[in-house]
Amino acid sequence: MAVDSKAKDRARELLKNFKKDTYTFGLGVLDSVGAIAKKYGNTATVVGDTKAFKPIVDKVIESLEKAGVKVVPDRCIEGAKPNAPREDVYRLETYLLHFKPDCVISVGGGSGIDAVKAAAALQALGAESPEIDSWFGTGLVTEGLKRVGKKQIPHIAVETSASSGAHLTKYSNITDPVAGQKKLIVDDAVVPAHSIFDYAVTASMPTFLSIDGALDAIAHAIEVFYGASPDKYELCKEVTEAVLDLVLTYAKKVIDDPQDLGAREALGLATDLGGYAIMIGGTNGAHLTSFSLVDVTSHGRACGVMNPYYAVLFADSIEKHMKVIGSRYAMYGFIKADLEKLKGRELALAVAEGMIAFAKSIGSETKLSDFPKFTSAHVTRALTAAKDPQLKMKLQNMPTPMSIDQVDEYMGSVLEGAMSGDFSKVKSLPVK
Repeated sequence: MAVDSKAKDRARELLKNFKKDTYTFGLGVLDSVGAIAKKYGNTATVVGDTKAFKPIVDKVIESLEKAGVKVVPDRCIEGAKPNAPREDVYRLETYLLHFKPDCVISVGGGSGIDAVKAAAALQALGAESPEIDSWFGTGLVTEGLKRVGKKQIPHIAVETSASSGAHLTKYSNITDPVAGQKKLIVDDAVVPAHSIFDYAVTASMPTFLSIDGALDAIAHAIEVFYGASPDKYELCKEVTEAVLDLVLTYAKKVIDDPQDLGAREALGLATDLGGYAIMIGGTNGAHLTSFSLVDVTSHGRACGVMNPYYAVLFADSIEKHMKVIGSRYAMYGFIKADLEKLKGRELALAVAEGMIAFAKSIGSETKLSDFPKFTSAHVTRALTAAKDPQLKMKLQNMPTPMSIDQVDEYMGSVLEGAMSGDFSKVKSLPVK
């Protein structure tokens, strides 16, 4: 069996063990949505982008009608704009309150799914606090549901993009467009009741979205791996190796032939495994910084740019992890150095350069100054956000947890290095 076929089989097995019977994935599975929705009742509200995803939305509605599920209202509701602005959450909540469907079906990528997650939570909890800010943080939705004695409306997430893995996870990223800052709901309560991903539909999506997703998949896997507890180390290692095998093999193939369904399936599996990773553990540095770059670039590209520099920051804590990750980049020709002879910062630098080489091979940016909209004000924003108590979990998830009083010195050095692409400016965080 070919190596790439083994990587796909490995990914499928990991996902089946993860989601059991609550996830329907593969090529040609979109028609299953009607039968799944029928398990929850006779009515459904459909939320999605009726322009970008119209053929997919139409198939979803057709499947619902065949299963005897009525769409309320009798059309698809427009989903969230990119980065899930908070006003879209409030708008979607209003539809759920008015039409009281038996389930809600989101059709879209990460932003659309995240907005419905938050809207469903707010519908159930709004009587206690109608402000979405009240529910940012870890476990607050679950605590609120216990207090009010309610359950959320079942959410069926129909993924359309190989991207963030939002359809599988407990995360809902919501943006305050005025401040240009993302905040997080982290809660098992917002995990969709059932998820569907027909990888074939990604062939209709722009190629750059798939590349964003590939970079995000790598970020999810390696960031969680960095901070893996001893009892989760082997599982995180397996997920990380599978993600890297799929992305490093297939990202360029999707660029060369966007209609290659085998490559599309591979990137879909990789991003799903990235979603699995962030249910095992938490992301940290690159994701934290990406939240302050929402008006600069996409989430995946922000993480892709930042992760090499954070690898150098964490060098003293992740030598074992760097050997694993570096071996994959070397296997696919992105690292020429003999990693067995390297340790500590030198090892992290070699792996970081391999990440940069891969990014260049797919035409992605490698430093913050590559983004025309980036300014020094974003550095200030990122450092300020890192000290926000609602984002504290990202500091704690680092392989060596960073204290707030270390943010300016150490995270500041990462941002300084990432601005110009100069690794020598990045300090390595001391092991505690």
